[in-house]
Amino acid sequence: MRKRSSVQTLPVSISQQGEFHVRGLKDKVAVVTGGGQGIGRALSLRLAEEGCKVAIFDLNPSAGAETAKLAGTGIVRPYTVDVTDYASVQAAAAAAEQDLGPIWALVNNAGWDKPQPFLATDRALWDKIININLYGSLNTHHIVAPLMVRRGGGRIINIASDAARVGTSTEAVYSACKGGMISFTKSVARELAGKGVLLNVVCPGPTNTPMMASVLGEGEQAVKWKDAMVRGIPLKRMGEPEDYAGIVAFLASDDAGFITGQTFSVAGGMNMI
Repeated sequence: MRKRSSVQTLPVSISQQGEFHVRGLKDKVAVVTGGGQGIGRALSLRLAEEGCKVAIFDLNPSAGAETAKLAGTGIVRPYTVDVTDYASVQAAAAAAEQDLGPIWALVNNAGWDKPQPFLATDRALWDKIININLYGSLNTHHIVAPLMVRRGGGRIINIASDAARVGTSTEAVYSACKGGMISFTKSVARELAGKGVLLNVVCPGPTNTPMMASVLGEGEQAVKWKDAMVRGIPLKRMGEPEDYAGIVAFLASDDAGFITGQTFSVAGGMNMI
């Protein structure tokens, strides 16, 4: 008699069109900061596809509205928010919960940088970079995490950068902020594990986004910079915003219920550490 396998297969969610979906996101509320363009737009649209009700916290109201329009029948609502302003975040979180329901997932994606050699920078630039990339996420954590704790569960996914892991020339302060977010995430993940709130980090590599375009500029020199970056990526291409959407949806879902305090590099193999 043949022995029955002890391996059990778990059900997966597959739509009628044959598309795979992660589990447990339907009708969950997700906040995406900086969801108006670039990576944030791709994350917002993917979470909406997974059945989430998405609240976009973005400083640019027209960009947020455009993302909502692109979502089609998906529920995506933009809120004009300055993540560096604690009161602005607090008001938006309250409005999102009133409009959409209790926040299940927080995706801290808003970020900004102006690459320059560190010795050529000044305090005003440091403050702007730190306020957006570090204080902005501290504000959202401090406001949204207690709501999750009171309800006994939630997911926080912080979008950092591979610059946090290996450093990047001309992005010293930005790299410091993103490295700080990795350490901060691990620390808070330990504090909140017993409360059912899981925190993880996704680190993108060089990506074709409006911010990258503004950094590179135009012309022959921009092409040379881009070609140099691509040469350093084993998969031989720049990242696209959609490359990060799947792992963020996964980390927000029931499928990632035993993962916390981890850092995931999504960079085409550029930094294999």
